Amino acid sequence: MVFTGKRQHWTSWMGQPLYQKVIDTIVARIAAGELLPGGMLPSETQLAAEVGVSQGTARKALMMLEQHGILRREQGRGTFVTARTPDSSLFNFFRLRDHDGAVIRPELVDEKVVQRAATAEEQSLLFDKPDRVYEISRIRCLEGINSTVETSVVPAALFAGIENRAPLPSALYILYQQNYGCIVLKADECIVATAATPSQAKALNICEGAPLLQVERLAFDILGRPIERRRSLYRTDRFSYRVTLD
Repeated sequence: MVFTGKRQHWTSWMGQPLYQKVIDTIVARIAAGELLPGGMLPSETQLAAEVGVSQGTARKALMMLEQHGILRREQGRGTFVTARTPDSSLFNFFRLRDHDGAVIRPELVDEKVVQRAATAEEQSLLFDKPDRVYEISRIRCLEGINSTVETSVVPAALFAGIENRAPLPSALYILYQQNYGCIVLKADECIVATAATPSQAKALNICEGAPLLQVERLAFDILGRPIERRRSLYRTDRFSYRVTLD
């Protein structure tokens, strides 16, 4: 993960500003499970001494991690690793809404988890060029209407035994974080219009050829690793795909 910012008067370290050393240290500890979601970090003074930087440099690093949603700072209590809740994870990355913009909680209708050989494209996209992947196929509904067909592909080595956890929670990113230490921080998406195939039409209870919104996503964890490729097909005759730009 690369954070950018004005260098101002911070001394460089290995060609990077010193606060990046603090950021890298904290991120590595979170990824290794030494700092768990909800856990409290050392004080600025302790952190600065451990890493070998000034307290001001440590403070800047903590502020930047807070801005990126990795940490939260509570006045009078300390600094904590952000623990994604099912609601925050679900609605950060699940974009279907009622036409009036109201948030609706999706429910799982059907699910299948299989391990298989990775395709050449999946090897080129996913972390560590995996030979084996898990494919998670799901149908989800909104307000009792089958609305989404999703296929998520993740490296088998990172998510060992995930098939034994079925049925999986609606918010997969909570599972990734709590059970595998993979905190999804961002995702790149490509959106196109498509027409329902016979199998998709059957899954969504619509006519073959009906318009669907196809969203291709590549999700990255806290270390900047591409850990999930997801294809989602949405029916939008009853719902809208909404994005808020800040």
